[in-house]
Amino acid sequence: MEEHLRKEADTIIAASLKAVMPDEAVQRALKEFKSGKGKVILVAAGKAAWQMAKAAVDFLGHIDGGIVITKYQHVKGEIPGIQCYEAGHPVPDENSFTATQHALESVSGLTIEDTVLFLLSGGGSALFEKPLISGEELQDITRRLLACGADITEMNTIRKRLSAVKGGRFAKECEPAHVFSIVLSDILGDPLDMIASGPAYPDSTTCAQAEIIVSKYGLKISPKAESLLDIETPKQLDNVTTRVTGSVKELCAAADKKCREMGYSTVLLTDQLSCEAREAGSFLASILKTHAGSGKRLAFIAGGETIVRLTGKGLGGRNQELALAAAPGISGLKGACVFSFGSDGTDGPTDAAGGYVDYTTMKALQTKNVDVYQVLQENDAYHALRMVGGLIMTGPTGTNVNDVAVALLDA
Repeated sequence: MEEHLRKEADTIIAASLKAVMPDEAVQRALKEFKSGKGKVILVAAGKAAWQMAKAAVDFLGHIDGGIVITKYQHVKGEIPGIQCYEAGHPVPDENSFTATQHALESVSGLTIEDTVLFLLSGGGSALFEKPLISGEELQDITRRLLACGADITEMNTIRKRLSAVKGGRFAKECEPAHVFSIVLSDILGDPLDMIASGPAYPDSTTCAQAEIIVSKYGLKISPKAESLLDIETPKQLDNVTTRVTGSVKELCAAADKKCREMGYSTVLLTDQLSCEAREAGSFLASILKTHAGSGKRLAFIAGGETIVRLTGKGLGGRNQELALAAAPGISGLKGACVFSFGSDGTDGPTDAAGGYVDYTTMKALQTKNVDVYQVLQENDAYHALRMVGGLIMTGPTGTNVNDVAVALLDA
């Protein structure tokens, strides 16, 4: 690893994450919040749920009760008046189901004078769940969709119809109370009915689209699940006000700003990246090769969310795979590095936020008899990057606005 380049990368990562923490964004949205004469109940779900709930309680000063449902190891302490639960992600587990049931009980029996403050962030599709089929079948369907490379929109189109809280159904459970929803977006284009599967937003997808996805990926589902795919979700909700705060655009802008402060000329390639992780890594490497010898300090930024098509049984995540896939292309290209990280601090089922490679990584792995191409085929980027100090470790960050990849050329 080239120490100077790694320090540059770490500086950009830290600045980018600091700029997209949800505290200020949540409090900005709450300036428009007006409760009724009755109770205010807080429900927060997603990877950023604890941070969002803490910001809301600090701003409002008092609520009448509430529940946080977030990923394991994401609760950072007690919040006055709030019960905090940790549950499974990306596959829901029994703790997801139990915590969601508690959330439903907390909004049961509310009146038109009451208000539900609903704080939603990415990861809510797994964390906020009351399945209409068995938990085992829902977990199996989720795993199979992940394994076959289904994108987040396809996954959520299916999950909405198998759930008692997704696709606008949670808002229906809150009636006649008003729902004030603050959403931290983790899906490209900020489609409100897709973020965490839209528990409090009218669903734009159709039964026909769900059936096409089942056919596309050859999913085998039970007769009960098949029948649920034929039941439409709510298309209109009259008791909801929604505010979107935070997105991958802000993450990219923060990375761009820091790179410029450090003397790089920047190019924002896209904030809509949605291809396979390996392809993205190879593409970023090819861009650096094109500009080699320019004598300029250049930074190319791409935000979004790639996918990983499972071809092996290794350990890794989309950001680690993207980075490792860039290693062959920049091998020996002095001053070149590529890094990619998830803003939530967790990349796939690992403790890493992402991965870093530079022009020395390929040779370092070869000296350890590691075949990068075989590692990628096995989806085992985590172990390869760990061997050469290429893991990005941030711990849970408290936010979740997609991923960003940066390719640097330090001439």
